[in-house]
Order: sequence, then structure tokens, then C-alpha cells
Amino acid sequence: MAVNELLERPVALKLTNVKKVYRLGQFSSSTLKEELQRRREERKERKEGKVKKESESSRILPDNTFLALNDINLTIYEGEAVGIIGKNGAGKSTLLKLISRVTAPSAGEIELYGRVTSMLEVGTGFHYEMTGKENIYLNGAILGMTKDEIDSKLEDIIDFSEVRDFIDTPVKRYSSGMYVKLGFSVAAHLESEIIIMDEVLAVGDMEFQTKCLDKMKEVVEKEGRTVLYVSHNMNTIKRLCSRCIVLDEGGIVFDGNVDEAINIYFGSDKTSKVFIDYREIERLPWLTDTKARFISAEIVGKNNTSFLRGDRMNLRFIWQNDKDIQNLSLRVEVLSTEKTAVGTAFLYDFYSGRKGETGEVEVELDLSYLASETYTLNYVLFEKNEYGINCNVDCVYGHKFTIEPDGIINWDTRYWGRVVLPDLKVRREEI
Repeated sequence: MAVNELLERPVALKLTNVKKVYRLGQFSSSTLKEELQRRREERKERKEGKVKKESESSRILPDNTFLALNDINLTIYEGEAVGIIGKNGAGKSTLLKLISRVTAPSAGEIELYGRVTSMLEVGTGFHYEMTGKENIYLNGAILGMTKDEIDSKLEDIIDFSEVRDFIDTPVKRYSSGMYVKLGFSVAAHLESEIIIMDEVLAVGDMEFQTKCLDKMKEVVEKEGRTVLYVSHNMNTIKRLCSRCIVLDEGGIVFDGNVDEAINIYFGSDKTSKVFIDYREIERLPWLTDTKARFISAEIVGKNNTSFLRGDRMNLRFIWQNDKDIQNLSLRVEVLSTEKTAVGTAFLYDFYSGRKGETGEVEVELDLSYLASETYTLNYVLFEKNEYGINCNVDCVYGHKFTIEPDGIINWDTRYWGRVVLPDLKVRREEI
């Protein structure tokens, strides 16, 4: 959406210089008098210069507080679907809680132009002892809706939620999936101008997730409502959102195009180098007793990680045997920017070696079927056990690389996928 078109829309919410600080450790003294005394002592220490200045590389402040959000300035307009992504601890959930008025900012101002419904976790806003139907009326009343207004939406909410058989049952007996279904249905159908979702769809089944995404697109495009959506599933971010914000260390590092945001988010990986040294890289917790470990992986014959479609990538792997090993196999997994599998290549039963030996192999990976985009590789050493089951020996994140556009066609991975199938051929019947 063009910037000029956005600026013509009314503002849905605006954050100005917003900060949020949490106190670490104990939150208060045993009495109000002791708490006030502690705060007086802190102010005195600051005036006397006894408190060290804040470290530039840390969000932990000298007075034993944690800077969850730092100087957030953000304007979102009506009818936008905005994705918010970032690593765990980046400040995503804190930001949504501030916007939802669950908690107050430590500094700055938040302006909301409309009513807000939110699902920050499973069952948010539900009273445990009330039935599903009673909770629908409770949520509507909190938003300021009359009974007649809620009545007009009731059947649509129940139908969408798929929990009609349990609508008169206390929600304390609901499964987490039923909570999500009813909670989302309430949020999507009641009269609010701003809808906030925090990773809640991860609990529901795939069919219901698709249904929810379709509904959110509908409320944005047809009803002009505003959606803020936090998720680690980049497929759903791409499908729903027209704008994306990347949070890191409590601040906004990018605000704009969804594809650029995802690339920036995954760009924190240190895997865009031609040579990767794995000797000091910590493995996954379940890889504690391995027979072999990668020492390094290298893209051979290149000084960058940029390729054209049709190219071959030559990879050299070196590993150390921690135990005797027989019939070792190699798996190279190609992942999309959303970390979902695109394809996998294998080299079977190519190596056997003794404990303490170093193994090496160079392989060729055919890139001709990949569409132009950025990808990440996973490297896995595995062997078959006595029952014929593949057992992973070592697993590491591999290189990040890019297939550059070939100029023949502007490939749209969102709709066409990332695998370029062979060209169609005209089939002629024999006469």
C-alpha cells in the first residue's frame, strides 16, 4: 500500500516515545512504609551519583530494572493488518499489553481511536466459571455493547467457533483448542475497531487457523478494521499482513514491507558467510551423545552466497568421529525464509571411520529448481540403526544463500511456490 494512500486514512493508534520498565527481583517491600523508604533511598543515591550509568549493550538498568521497551514511536492507520515479529524477549508481547491497556507505559503516550479486542494468551478475558455463552455476553459488555447488539452477533460467533455443543458448559472444562476457537470468534465478531492477536492461533488445528486467517483478512479488507498480529509463523504473517514491524532489544529496527521485514528478522543469522566453523557452536540439547560432529562447512569456489537459477553449489564438509561409525549418510535440507522445508537432498552410506579420525566429503547441490529468493540450509549427518530407522548423528544450521532473479519472469513465490517445475509441453496425439 502506498504511503500517500495510508496517510489519507484515519489513525487507529499512535505511540509516542513509549517506554516500559520492569523491576527485577522482589516487586515490593512488606509494607507501604518500607517501599516508600526504599524509593527515597534510590532517589538519594541517584542524586549523589552512586548509581552507575546505563550500559549501552544491556537492557538491565543500574537500579535493578529491565528496559522491556525503549522509545517506541509508531502510527498505525485504520484498515491495516500489521505483523509484529522478533526473537523471544524482543518486546512483542509487552507492546501488545500496553496497547491493550493490560499494563501502563513507564513513559510516553498511547492514543487509541476505537475499541480494542485482544487475545494475548489462551482464554484472555474469559471467566473460568462462566459458560461459553455467558463469556460472549461478558466480553461484549466490556466493549460497551448492548444486549441487543450482542444478540445479533451471537449465532455467528457460535457457528464460527465450532463449539456449539459446549456453549452452555463452563469454559474451565474447555480444551486449549476450544478456548482459542471461542476466543478468536468473540474477538473477530464483536464491534471493535482494533483486533490484537499474540501467537494464539498456534494452538488451533490447521483447518481452523486457515479459517481464522481468512476471517482476519475479511475484517481488514471489507470492514476496514485494524489488526495487530504477532507470530513466529512467517507464512501467516505473509498471508495476512501488508506491513510488518521487526522488534529487537526492545526497539523497532524495521517498519515496512513484509518480505523485507522477514529477511531482516532472519538476517541475524551468521550463516551468510562462505565458510562456517562449527567447533564452538552449541548443539541442540538432544544431541548430547553423538558419534560424529561437524567441524566446518564451506561453499567451494565462490567468495559470496549469491547464485543464479540453474547453478550448482559445491559444498565441502569436514567432521570429527567421536566413536567408530559405519555407513554414515548426509542430508542437506533447503529451508524458506519462514524456516519451512522446500526440499532435501541426500548422500547415502558414503562413509565409515574409526574413533578420532577426521572425515571429509565434497558434494554438488543442484539449485536449478529453486525460484529466486533467499534460502537457508540445514546440514545433518545420520545413520540407520539396527531397525532401519534414520538416526541423526549431528545437526547444524548451514549457509544462507540467495537465488537472484533471472530476468525471464518475475516469479511470485507467495502464489506460485518456491519450486520451479519444468516447462509445460504441448501434447500431440498421434494421427
